[in-house]
Amino acid sequence: MEVTSRRGRPSKSPTRMAFERFMVNKAAIISTVVLLLIVIMSIAAPLITHVSPTHQFLSSTDTPPGPGHVLGTDQSGFDLFSRDVYGGRVDLLIGFVDTVIVMTIAMVLGGLAGYYGGWIDSLVMRVCDFMFNFPFLLLIIVLSAIFNTTSVWLLILVIGLTGWPGMTRLVRSLFLNLRESEFVLASRMSGAGAFRIIFRHMVPNVMGVMVVQATFAVAGFIAAEAALAVIGFGVKPPTPSWGDVLSNSLGYFTLATEPYAWVPPAALITITILCINFIGDGLRDAFDPSFEA
Repeated sequence: MEVTSRRGRPSKSPTRMAFERFMVNKAAIISTVVLLLIVIMSIAAPLITHVSPTHQFLSSTDTPPGPGHVLGTDQSGFDLFSRDVYGGRVDLLIGFVDTVIVMTIAMVLGGLAGYYGGWIDSLVMRVCDFMFNFPFLLLIIVLSAIFNTTSVWLLILVIGLTGWPGMTRLVRSLFLNLRESEFVLASRMSGAGAFRIIFRHMVPNVMGVMVVQATFAVAGFIAAEAALAVIGFGVKPPTPSWGDVLSNSLGYFTLATEPYAWVPPAALITITILCINFIGDGLRDAFDPSFEA
């Protein structure tokens, strides 16, 4: 929405100006297009390949690329191309869902700690200190042993419930700065309640920073899934994920003689993370008032 300046010219809203700053960032725009293509590829996987990523071709294990299998098969007989195409669903699901979980927890706990201070702030910060030192891998091992599997949603739950302390500290610091600002003090003097002040005045003022941090969080969680898969604690077959495909291709013989097995998943992980990081850089520049086009 545009408002009129004193000279009669329509002045641009902060959101409009941020959008225009983002649009002049070529790296961010190209990254957005590439990321959208990867998302579309993952969603439209059944239209790209008719081979099931969970079907094992036991009579054609560890075969090179050919007419029946574009990128060949792995040692278990899974079609590599279909697992690469479908694998993005799991990685992107983990990245985006865990980001929503982490951002929600951070906004609630960090906002309460920063606005109220006192014993609430102390309690939240002590919980954050504990979570920073919590053995993340141990929790995954214990839960995997209890449920006898490492499912997608179990991995999402573990990452989401252990990945919020850093973001919570950031939200707290932002709210600490805002609670003494003039517009918050004016709202208090006018009789506005805490709920209205937090969600009507303070949250909109931190959303720019949080959107930027959310993009970097998505990239971090996708990288975390790949890292966990490589060390054996990621999503287990037959569920396809880029990390799982890459993990199964890290043998010396495969790395040396079968680049078609490990290059595609490694490239997809790398390109996706780079695109998200470039988008985050573009958003950071867009929301930075000191940015000059």
